[in-house]
Amino acid sequence: MIFVGYGVVAPVYGWDDYKGVDVRGKTIVMLVNDPAIPDPNDPNKLDDKMFKGKAMTYYGRWTYKYEIATEKGAAAAIIIHETGPAGYPYEVVSGSWSRENFDIQTPDKNMKRPAVEAWITNARARELLTASGQDFDALKKAALSKDFKPVALNAKANFDIKNTLRDINSHNVVAKVEGSDPVLKNEYVIYSAHWDHLGRDPKLPGDQIYNGAIDNASGVASLLEIAEAFTKLPAPPKRSILFLAVTAEEKNLLGSKYYATNPLYPLSKTLANINMDGVNQWGRTKDITMVGDDNSSLVDLLRDAAKEQGRVVNPDPEPEKGFYYRSDHFEFAKQGVPALYPDSGIDYVGRDANYSKQKRDEYTNNDYHKVSDQVKPDWDLTGAVDDAQLLTTIGYRVAQADKFPEWKAGSEFKAKRDAMNKL
Repeated sequence: MIFVGYGVVAPVYGWDDYKGVDVRGKTIVMLVNDPAIPDPNDPNKLDDKMFKGKAMTYYGRWTYKYEIATEKGAAAAIIIHETGPAGYPYEVVSGSWSRENFDIQTPDKNMKRPAVEAWITNARARELLTASGQDFDALKKAALSKDFKPVALNAKANFDIKNTLRDINSHNVVAKVEGSDPVLKNEYVIYSAHWDHLGRDPKLPGDQIYNGAIDNASGVASLLEIAEAFTKLPAPPKRSILFLAVTAEEKNLLGSKYYATNPLYPLSKTLANINMDGVNQWGRTKDITMVGDDNSSLVDLLRDAAKEQGRVVNPDPEPEKGFYYRSDHFEFAKQGVPALYPDSGIDYVGRDANYSKQKRDEYTNNDYHKVSDQVKPDWDLTGAVDDAQLLTTIGYRVAQADKFPEWKAGSEFKAKRDAMNKL
């Protein structure tokens, strides 16, 4: 077994957690999220020049960690869970990945993947490292340096696993409002929301159904309402609008990944993706939240449309949780299509400043990926209506615009779009 720090290889930051060690055929153990590098001028803050400071980069996502483990040829990859850096409690891990899981089948039937992709609790990780003659806190501190080198543990791992494999088909559902311009109708704006959740767990007592009312029946409801709104316009917009209800978001964005790599219409003619994953169920807000960076001109359109509603756009309040990498728009962004994923506002009308965080924490701790995510009698969907109207306006303006939305300088997705535009 080998401890590989955060399991990150990021040339843009001069970072390599695998330096000097061949992990082929080995079991690697790694920390979750990005390296939390202190600001050299203020140790109470994180250095925003390294891994975007407090904000999570894709290097911090668990999906990336398994991807780089595949690239390095590891036999097994184990992520150490910590609730703060992960952005969710361990129950989310056990509830999501201890059950049947899925992936898109590759030509080699996914045989290049590590045979074991796993998580371990923080407490168990500490026990493992102590038994291996190491100290968790000391290793975690050492992993914050560019000079960190993988640490061979005085331990071997043996896994005895019985897998039952099956091939299944699931479906993305697509509807189209065809554009009115004879030429521009062959260009597209995509609205997306995932229709899947976690199904049913017969091992649970009592209620066994993961209803997914917020995550993401609410997003699908918004998708349908926006689609209906476009059908009631006096005339369709110049460009075509696609409404894409994708499957298997909860299984690592598989439905959107499949569409983005096998699009019905060329991505070079796809102007934007606007994604909805959960709606505001707690009332009207004076603002709306930009998830992720101010990374494309879609954010400018969001600001303009919000201003017309008498609202403002505030930064992501939880950039450390990497929400931009956790929903379907990300698969479009990875392919170079500008993607917008706004979240509910945090300044609730008639509520104090702590109300938003209180409600978000309640949902994360009590309902997220649990059977209790169901319609509640105290929901107030007036804010969700405001947000749906806002996204309708943005999509319409993109469809009518004289030019495509663009990634801003510094975006990790800009090069992909620029290369697409040269084809």
